Amino acid sequence: MNPIRRHLLLAFALSVLGSRLALAAEPAPSPAAPPVARLAGWSAWKQTFIQPPGRVVDPGQGGISTSESQGFGLLLAASGDDRATFDALWTWTRNNLGVRDDGLFAWRWQPATGVTDRNDAADGDLLIAWALARAGQRFGDAAYTEAARRIAQAIRAHLLVPTAWGVVLMPALQGFDTAKGRVVNLSYWVFPAFAALDRIDPSPQWKAVTDAGLRLLQIARFGRWALPPDWLLLVDPLVPDPGRPQRYGYEAVRIPLYLYWAHLGTPELLAPFLEFWGSFQCKDYLPAWVNLNDDSIDSFGAPPGMRAIRTLAGTAKAPADASPPIARQDYYSATLGLLVELAREEGGRP
Repeated sequence: MNPIRRHLLLAFALSVLGSRLALAAEPAPSPAAPPVARLAGWSAWKQTFIQPPGRVVDPGQGGISTSESQGFGLLLAASGDDRATFDALWTWTRNNLGVRDDGLFAWRWQPATGVTDRNDAADGDLLIAWALARAGQRFGDAAYTEAARRIAQAIRAHLLVPTAWGVVLMPALQGFDTAKGRVVNLSYWVFPAFAALDRIDPSPQWKAVTDAGLRLLQIARFGRWALPPDWLLLVDPLVPDPGRPQRYGYEAVRIPLYLYWAHLGTPELLAPFLEFWGSFQCKDYLPAWVNLNDDSIDSFGAPPGMRAIRTLAGTAKAPADASPPIARQDYYSATLGLLVELAREEGGRP
């Protein structure tokens, strides 16, 4: 063989061997990093509900955007490894909802008007912080982690309040300390977010608010199926907030989702939801809400996203029946469906 050719082949072989050895020597990904989600519906969700330059819209509510919708969008974008969309969503959120001076976010923005309610929403604040913490880890960007830490500290400073029931999460900075008592929303307890934020902002308050939420879920059980209400008045004994519809419904349906996602869905905590869902034999029908005073139920039925939560919490599986395409679902149902997909991959039984 020609000496030059022999030399080139030897060099090539050594190069390949060196590359393989280098790959073998690479450290494994950190076990703390959340897995890259498949999120099969992410592309369709993005095309349907995100408008340039980075605004998540709810077509069924007049095209408004909220801190909650931006938080869900950021969480889904980070989980789907879509950094370009994440950057656009965060830029819009920071520039348009970051108008407060306390580190929290205005909760509602309307087209042609802008911010129409500067009050915050605790679940939106939590989702944004959680998404930023995830993005900092996923994309290796310390600026995201630092932004998440600042928001987490603002949540602790302004929204976590000691009560006779433990450290509770107020739904917002204003409007929920009433003459009758404090009002909370247990679906705002985004349990997996508490654990994630404790890793970047270590504080006993995160465990304290988790423990208080679990305790309230054990006590706040009403009606035939012993379900938690969408809105709860912190009096003794606890009662559904009389100032709002006294239902388990579109809000509280997220509770079993977050419990499962955080590995907190014990048989005791999930029992009321499973009993309620098991009361309806037709697999295609599930009430969207139940009146906790007289046990009357919604006659129109729950959307696919709510039914997906039932399947996840009850079986730890994906829904067996195909849901309508995302473009044919409303914003909330489609979002719940993608959150169920994430929770199925990252959560589980305790």
